[in-house]
Amino acid sequence: MRKNLFEMGADFGDDWSSDNKDKPTKHTSTEIKSPNKHQLHFAKEKRRGKVVTIVKPFYLAKSDLQALVKVLKKKLGTGGTLKENSLEFQGDIPDQVRQHLKAMGYRFKT
Repeated sequence: MRKNLFEMGADFGDDWSSDNKDKPTKHTSTEIKSPNKHQLHFAKEKRRGKVVTIVKPFYLAKSDLQALVKVLKKKLGTGGTLKENSLEFQGDIPDQVRQHLKAMGYRFKT
């Protein structure tokens, strides 16, 4: 039997770790702000030929964001989801989303 050519004689003790296993964590702000302190902006993406409206960044607790997306989906009559600190809605509807969020006291970048 041939000797393994890739064995370099390294000591794989308890304190050994691989470089690619330690993934850097994203530093996300956990600071919770009131609606009038937000500076939201819109983005549009095409996914599988359909447009998605994205509103971000929100600085709210996860439960508050889930409640907000639920209320907005009901008011807009469209599908949507919560991803990290952004809300995604089906369709090209930034004007309607802006109108409802402005009524709730949120501010936007110009």
